Amino acid sequence: VQLQASGGGLVQAGGSLRLSCTASGNIFSINDMGWYRQAPGKQPELVAVIGRGGLTDYTDSVKGRFTISRDNAKNTIYLQMNSLKSDDTAVYYCNIQGRRTILASAKNYWGQGTLVTSPA
Repeated sequence: VQLQASGGGLVQAGGSLRLSCTASGNIFSINDMGWYRQAPGKQPELVAVIGRGGLTDYTDSVKGRFTISRDNAKNTIYLQMNSLKSDDTAVYYCNIQGRRTILASAKNYWGQGTLVTSPA
């Protein structure tokens, strides 16, 4: 299973970016999908998560600004980021909990990370 993330970049404070992440390979099903980030010198944190049925949750600092969504047919997850702040500067990683076969246990898979920079 491979995850390919894209969409990061440099954007002024107040701007917007949209991250995408597509899972490929031998995947039978995907449960939760999410985005994590790690800012310089800080611990990784969960930014947003979305269940297979569409239920979402966000860390408090991004509520009202970020929107997570998924396209189950394409095994793709998105993160629409609006009103970006300097505190949002980080490497963003996508994550899925997926099964390779109907009998396999769900495992975590990670994308390679995409850098989002929003200078103060």
